Amino acid sequence: MTTTRRTLLAGSAAVATGALTGVSAAQAHTRPGGKPKPTVVLVHGAFADASGWNGVAARLLNDGYPVIAPAIPLRGVAADAAYLASVLATLGGPLVLAAHSYGGMVITNAATGNANVTALVYVAAFAPDAGDTLPGLQYRFPGSKLTPEALDYRPHSTGADAYIKKELFRDAFAGDVPKKEAALMQASQRPLHVGVFEELSGAPAWSTVPSWYLAARNDQVIPVAAQRFMAQRAQARVVEVNASHVAMISQPAATAELITRAAR
Repeated sequence: MTTTRRTLLAGSAAVATGALTGVSAAQAHTRPGGKPKPTVVLVHGAFADASGWNGVAARLLNDGYPVIAPAIPLRGVAADAAYLASVLATLGGPLVLAAHSYGGMVITNAATGNANVTALVYVAAFAPDAGDTLPGLQYRFPGSKLTPEALDYRPHSTGADAYIKKELFRDAFAGDVPKKEAALMQASQRPLHVGVFEELSGAPAWSTVPSWYLAARNDQVIPVAAQRFMAQRAQARVVEVNASHVAMISQPAATAELITRAAR
């Protein structure tokens, strides 16, 4: 691709963003005082994809925030964090990372040492400390319905992938999402490599980066007691909502509001 074509495409994208939000491209990406608005990076978790952030992303874009929601490979904590870190390296200016579920493991590791990351937002997400494992946090308190028995395992050449069983998906994962929508989520779920369950998390970015936490009181995957524990340990600013595990889908306004607080 030539430099001229790149320039034209970049310009067209900026104009399109301004047209969609009803403001100029320059206004869309600046705050009062001329400071640039941070780019919001929305990170999905296991058994899901980036489309789960659509309701939140639409609100953030309408408020003039640059948004990117990358597709996480879901191959392992270290591998996924390295992938996200490579994405972050391509982005200039301040960054706010928001993550759901397993995505919290990813941002906690990917943001470590990145001076551009100004805030972390956990949405019913894992916020691990060094040496934590995903099961160690998920089952630290009783109440999770997403047990090993709730998963289907499909072997392949490099191990096996885990999927939530069809008959358990809505009750455990998305209890406050309409049945038809939950059925589509189940049918299109992206699997998690089983190696993740034994992988240790590294040094947490939340030890040096301010964090916010949206706790879902009706979560059947990560019990709210575990969410409160992780949020308190990370000294996060906490908001609680009556939502299932997919709080960013059932409560997009509350989720977007918390992200904008973190972005100020």
